[in-house]
Amino acid sequence: MMVDSRKKRAFGRGFITDRGGNFGMMTAILLPVLLAGAGVAMDMAKLVQVRSALQDAADSAALSAASALAGKGISDEEAIALAKKFLAAQFKNTSLGGASVPTEGEEDAIEDLADTALASVQRTAGASGATNTYEVTVNGHYDVAMNAFTKLLGYEKVRISVASTSESTTESKNALSMYLVVDRSGSMGENTSTVNEVQPTKVEYYKCGRSWCSRTVTNYVLKIDALKVAVADLVDQLKTADPENKYVRTAAISYNSSSQSPTTFQWGTTAVTNYVNALTATGGTDSSNAVKTAYQKVTAASEVNAHIAKNGQKDPGKFIVFMTDGDNNYTSADTSTRAWCDSAKAADVEIFTVAFMAPWRGQELLKYCASDTSHYYDANDAAQLVAAFKEIGEKASMAATRLTN
Repeated sequence: MMVDSRKKRAFGRGFITDRGGNFGMMTAILLPVLLAGAGVAMDMAKLVQVRSALQDAADSAALSAASALAGKGISDEEAIALAKKFLAAQFKNTSLGGASVPTEGEEDAIEDLADTALASVQRTAGASGATNTYEVTVNGHYDVAMNAFTKLLGYEKVRISVASTSESTTESKNALSMYLVVDRSGSMGENTSTVNEVQPTKVEYYKCGRSWCSRTVTNYVLKIDALKVAVADLVDQLKTADPENKYVRTAAISYNSSSQSPTTFQWGTTAVTNYVNALTATGGTDSSNAVKTAYQKVTAASEVNAHIAKNGQKDPGKFIVFMTDGDNNYTSADTSTRAWCDSAKAADVEIFTVAFMAPWRGQELLKYCASDTSHYYDANDAAQLVAAFKEIGEKASMAATRLTN
């Protein structure tokens, strides 16, 4: 029995002092911590992305509702419903739907934003009693699901909350100068997916043997023709806001492999309409000089002086509308275009961009140049192009609307 006792004590000491299994034990202890740390790093990047998208959506929702109150005379209840619906739709377009394919749960959560968001309207009557100021506040939240590694720390989801306030007034007209930068490269002569309603078919001739044969084919709207209709809808919004041509000045420049001669800034929209209607599609693509010209002209001191002389406004709104249907022929043109967009934004120019059936690189350039996500439009057919330009016209012509928070 004495021997057994000594053996047991020796075995115990050996077990305690034996380090042969330390690596396995330490791995078992540290592995969950390391995995959780990796999960947190990945989820932090996702949280930053989602918060940015949700804040942009809230800003756009508040601005849209405030603008509609001032420009369309809708009720407070309609403005609140518009803000909440706009928040959900904008977030869906710019967040998960654009970065990755959302899960079913994520899609449901995005759709629920319209129900869970809070919005309020405060009206203030002007001293004359004939004007009103509208303040719209939008609050929204979204629960971001954590990945399996972060869940090891006990975090199933993290709530992102944002708020935004926008103010608008019906007190006065908002003077503006708008410069259109439009693509007229050869690809603008291609078909869209939209059938020409006025003439849905056309006769096409083709070589058959030694002679020519004909056949009837679908007649699609050309991209360049869709652009002309879209610009007409945009200027209609400006004409409605300024029927006497006292507050709106417009100009335009077109480009293919180089920029063409632009119009000069003029009151109203007639010169721009005539310019765009005369465009034909030909050549390559280089947007750099056209964007440079638009920036220099819309920020020129002569523009401010023209408004001061005509309507007394010392700080007119400055807008550039930039569209393309393709890629620049050289990446150096992308670099130059981005630089001029940076200069324009630094000078408080609002830049709206429209990618019209454009490939990836063209889309990325226009996303970069847009003032924010609500200023970027991805039009995949003629109808979407027209709708985009019409909405840009509505936004630009809203009376004295500004984001206050």
